Amino acid sequence: MTSAADLRVGQGFDVHRFSDDPDRRLVLAGCEFDGEPGLVGHSDADAVSHACSDALLGAANLGDIGVHFPDTDPRWRGADSIELLRHVVALVTDAGWSVANIDCAVVCERPKLAPRRDEMQSTLSGAVGAPVSIKGNRAERLGSIGRSEGIACFATALLVREPGS
Repeated sequence: MTSAADLRVGQGFDVHRFSDDPDRRLVLAGCEFDGEPGLVGHSDADAVSHACSDALLGAANLGDIGVHFPDTDPRWRGADSIELLRHVVALVTDAGWSVANIDCAVVCERPKLAPRRDEMQSTLSGAVGAPVSIKGNRAERLGSIGRSEGIACFATALLVREPGS
């Protein structure tokens, strides 16, 4: 039987503003959204993957993505955030945990996520090795997100201690 000591919950958050660079591509949950402005960031600025990574790292008490992938390190310039997420999952696994699931709430006015939700969930679930759910939310024109200035994501991850760890 699993006890409370064998479970850990972590929360992650990430936010990025839209870029003025017409060549910057929008990547969310590892999926590229053509015809949409990209997000400003050192890596590919995938706010969904970043929030998932932070939720996993927090649950395992392994710091945050800024510790592991600092934006001052040129190695991470333009990095594929799905690959960073895979690396985080390996760190979590090495620490004796397995991922039970991740739940994400993406807050944006654009793009519309519903047409790509299955693809986004599949991409993240494949990287994590566990179910990842995505919910699209609007800010109802309130604040910077509501004015379509950027995208935010909240993620919650559940980890289970591996037997013998």
